[in-house]
Amino acid sequence: METILIVDDEKNYLVVMEALLASEGYEIVTAQNGFDAVRLVEESDLDLLITDMKMPGMSGMELLEAAKKIQPDLPVIMMTAYGTIEMAVEAMKKHAYDYITKPFENEQLKLTVKKALENNRLIKQNRFLAKALSDRFRYGNIIGKSKPMLKVYDLIEKVSHSRASVLITGPSGTGKELIAKAIHYGSPRKDLPFVSINCGALTETLLESELFGHEKGAFTGAVAMRKGRFEVADGGTLFLDEVGDMPAALQVKLLRVLQEMEFERVGGTKTIKVDVRVISASNRNIKEDVAEGIFREDLFYRLNVINIEVPPLKERLDDIPLLVKHFIEKYRENASEKPVELSPEVWKIFYTYTWPGNVRQLENVIERAVILNPGRFITLDDLPEELVGAEAELDVDRFIPPNTSLSQALETIEEKMIRRALERCANVQSHAAKTLGITKSLIQHKMKKYRISI
Repeated sequence: METILIVDDEKNYLVVMEALLASEGYEIVTAQNGFDAVRLVEESDLDLLITDMKMPGMSGMELLEAAKKIQPDLPVIMMTAYGTIEMAVEAMKKHAYDYITKPFENEQLKLTVKKALENNRLIKQNRFLAKALSDRFRYGNIIGKSKPMLKVYDLIEKVSHSRASVLITGPSGTGKELIAKAIHYGSPRKDLPFVSINCGALTETLLESELFGHEKGAFTGAVAMRKGRFEVADGGTLFLDEVGDMPAALQVKLLRVLQEMEFERVGGTKTIKVDVRVISASNRNIKEDVAEGIFREDLFYRLNVINIEVPPLKERLDDIPLLVKHFIEKYRENASEKPVELSPEVWKIFYTYTWPGNVRQLENVIERAVILNPGRFITLDDLPEELVGAEAELDVDRFIPPNTSLSQALETIEEKMIRRALERCANVQSHAAKTLGITKSLIQHKMKKYRISI
């Protein structure tokens, strides 16, 4: 039941309006002055406020302002026997929902109340849906609703509150650092530092200094003592990006720090103790590196207590619309303009392209398109050549044997096209059917005909 607060210093109006609106099934609360009304707005879960404009002590306009500070989305209907256009304009500027004059027709009041409550319901529903979407399909800036990403979210949720080391693996551009941050900011360490370092971007000497710090004079150029990332991250989280590229000598020192949570700065003798959770990431297959002797097996198991495998974009095609929307909103200059749309040809390429650069590449493509085309419609002309040229023609001679009949050749081409579409769409039948311009039921029929299993 929706609750309406009616405020008027004239008791007769309160009685009449309460009876009229209560008969419509609303719960009615009344007040004869603005001060009592403010208290009720603070204490009650209201759906609508109806207030007289002219009241002693606190005017209806003052009550409107006070109510909006407490509940910004609460719809307010103003009423007065002294209505002027100027007063109506002023009320609307202060975000009143509507304005009616006394005496009013009963049906007019009921219709205005009905519209105000419907508008309030829509606002609440949109907020609830937006929150539900955000809670389920986002972790910080990670976006996705596909099954692989929901699995990643589930792992993030489970590991965030532990102290265990996490190794995040997957191709470049999939957002491994975003996942590391999601784990950190979902953990009890969220108010303490999140420190990151790219182990593949520095020489061995610089990386050692960056990780563990150095004392003054430890090496040429060390003009002052400097704390390393482990010290800076004390109490929080250290993210070791591209840990698979770490030199062998530093792997030994890192293993000791992970075991003992203590180390010495470069050139120093004082043992420094820290409390750091380590999250690492790599686009390499570290298991293969272990087998080849490139990476220490004991360090791998120390880092890989929990593994989170991030899927490439081609395996999470259901996330493309969400990602595209997010990146358009991120890079367009005027967010208040009408939504940007993509042509069907662009959507087809987005679903069939293999995305070797993953989410990072998609973001770059959208940023480029938004910059080159400030309008509201993105076409093939706004895409880079490597995407547009990716849809190559079938090389018939390559897989059609000589002296093949026309019907056999057509069936072979059809089978090849279906297999290729399924491969490019990560075996998602609805997407493959869409790229081929056929229905899902038809592609299923063709798959059965050609004995294509997935």
